[in-house]
Amino acid sequence: MEASVPALGFIAFLMIQRGAELVLARRNTRRLLARGAVEHGARHYPLIVALHAAWLLAITAWGWTSSVHVGWLTAFALLQVLRIWVLVSLGPRWTTRIIVIDEPLVARGPYRWFPHPNYAVVIAEIVVAPMVLGLWQVALVFSLLNAAVLTIRIRAEARALGLPRADCD
Repeated sequence: MEASVPALGFIAFLMIQRGAELVLARRNTRRLLARGAVEHGARHYPLIVALHAAWLLAITAWGWTSSVHVGWLTAFALLQVLRIWVLVSLGPRWTTRIIVIDEPLVARGPYRWFPHPNYAVVIAEIVVAPMVLGLWQVALVFSLLNAAVLTIRIRAEARALGLPRADCD
């Protein structure tokens, strides 16, 4: 099998993007904690890390020889615009963990209209990124796994923030 340069480029982009986000998240987490913020839901965090690492590995393992589907790549590019909007809207409060600080919730950008825009982007990316390489099985399996993990995550976040969803346990 011969490697696909466009597929390898897409996979490299995913890896670099996720790595850069982890660096940003760690920096923001350290700064928030230094300001007195508190982490919640840390017990499920390794599930999120494992899920995303396995997702990237699956895309790499089965996608490195694939063709890039332009329609799905376009959808992925649009998701990146939304991702940047979320990151800019949360600014120094964006992190991959549940970090609560005694300040009002962010209510700008997509957070004015939608309670979990970051999760919506991630849900869509879990489907769209593998589909860029025609990996519908990866999209399906990891969408189901992500739904299970996000159920835990959103409940933990709601409890941490004292939101009404906390009583759905």
